[in-house]
Amino acid sequence: MRASLIQIAVDEDESVESRRRRVASLVRDQAGADLVVLPELWTTGAFAFEEFGNEAEPLEGPTYEVMAKAASDAGVWLHAGSVPERAPDGTLYNTSLFFSPSGELVASYRKIHRFGFDKGEAVLMGRGEDLVTVRLPETIVGVATCYDLRFPELFRGLVDAGAETLVIPAGWPERRRAHWTLLARARAVENQAFVLACGTAGTHARVPQAGHSIVVDPWGEVLAEAGAGEEILTVEFDPGKVSVTREQFPALKDRVL
Repeated sequence: MRASLIQIAVDEDESVESRRRRVASLVRDQAGADLVVLPELWTTGAFAFEEFGNEAEPLEGPTYEVMAKAASDAGVWLHAGSVPERAPDGTLYNTSLFFSPSGELVASYRKIHRFGFDKGEAVLMGRGEDLVTVRLPETIVGVATCYDLRFPELFRGLVDAGAETLVIPAGWPERRRAHWTLLARARAVENQAFVLACGTAGTHARVPQAGHSIVVDPWGEVLAEAGAGEEILTVEFDPGKVSVTREQFPALKDRVL
């Protein structure tokens, strides 16, 4: 299976509309991949809190339209990262969009763990409630977003729902990059699953981003890792390694809690 993680730099001088067009072109360039992954809140920047309300869109809004077409043009499964969604009742959510190779929206995920403590996303956005998995021909994908990475119980739930590959778009800050790598490897090891974690690059809202998108196998080995700048990280991996790992070292069968 071939996956491409597009580590987008969010430039404050680039309009959201221009970024959508540019990213759609990058997605179309990945024709031949099985799965393409974009970062969290790449339209606005994950720390541009003041823009969430201004740039919020309905689920089937402008980003949906552009990404559905890009997925169809490239013929790829596309995790289109997340957008600030405005629900019909006015509530904002940090919502991920997942498209099939025909451009159909097969799943959406509202981020469960909101970052910010008493400010930012934590107070501006509603909390999602549902775990989401997507069945691809090669693997079952479990979906999480950024701050979710710190909460292992969410990933246990995804594994219980059948997940073999964990896909995590993020806007992770550079000052906590060591945690990003550590937690991505930990989630892979403890769940005996592949982890595909795609972050943003550059600096937005005065917060330097970690970059360093990463792909980790079920033994915790790093298969590929990006640098700090905008980059497309492409890796080939065998989804069958999950079942082999779980059979050879059946730790998940010994769970008690």
